[in-house]
Amino acid sequence: MGKRAYSVNNFTIPAQEALRQAIKSLQVAHVQSASLDARLLLLHVLGISNEQWIASPDISMTSEQSALYDALVVRRAAREPIAHIIGKREFWSMDFKVTNATLDPRADSEAVIEAILQRIPDKSAALSILDLGTGTGCLLLTLLKELPNAKGIGIDLSHEAMAIAQENALTHGLSARVQFQQGNWCDGLYGAFDIIVSNPPYIPTASIKSLAPEVAQYEPKLALDGGFDGLDCYRKIISALPGILTANGIAAFEVGAGQIQAVAEIAEEKGLQLEGMRKDMQGIPRCLLLKHFNHKD
Repeated sequence: MGKRAYSVNNFTIPAQEALRQAIKSLQVAHVQSASLDARLLLLHVLGISNEQWIASPDISMTSEQSALYDALVVRRAAREPIAHIIGKREFWSMDFKVTNATLDPRADSEAVIEAILQRIPDKSAALSILDLGTGTGCLLLTLLKELPNAKGIGIDLSHEAMAIAQENALTHGLSARVQFQQGNWCDGLYGAFDIIVSNPPYIPTASIKSLAPEVAQYEPKLALDGGFDGLDCYRKIISALPGILTANGIAAFEVGAGQIQAVAEIAEEKGLQLEGMRKDMQGIPRCLLLKHFNHKD
């Protein structure tokens, strides 16, 4: 098989060689996922899937593609998140648009989805879902995809984040079952919801500067800063939770490492109880489930 170029330009560069050089550059920049990120950027520039890349390892790049690839590698070497560079991130096998106005969806957050779905016996039920601090909308939209008769509301303080969430809803064909509104957590909310989810800011203020550059320098501080002890947002949300969670409802929160007990104690003070928890892929307790106290399943 001869080398293929994705342009009429006669000047081509073997993509494998470009990939090797990119990996070296990212390794020098101490990017831990250098090989993976270099390949993702390459696939993005070539406009092909990983399967196509494996099937045609002799693909060549045009000079224009090579220049673009080099520019993207420089951005990643500066520790800009890969999702910001290519403009999307996969979550629950769905692609979500990402910008610097939103928190980058992470695989750890899938623990929230797993925990909720495990506790919904009838996936076809007409449920109401509330997502507080929706960001890209990944939690809410994933649940709506899995629960076909559910409807949801996503709240976010950032107008820019809401616009991204709305775009993601349109992309996944969920616009008719979801609405997004700007707000400060539960302020001004009316009614009750069967499912409430949230991945609120939970990093202690003083710890933000010690996070990886991809997070500390590029992700919105609004989505990270949880106050002095990282628990401020839980206190605000949980204070309102008894009035907006249905009698048989379930609330699921993503929490930082080591925070489950502290958040459970905040909930108990407000008449809620710990229903369970779920660990992430690293075995760290990541999702906390709450229900009304004394509710029997």
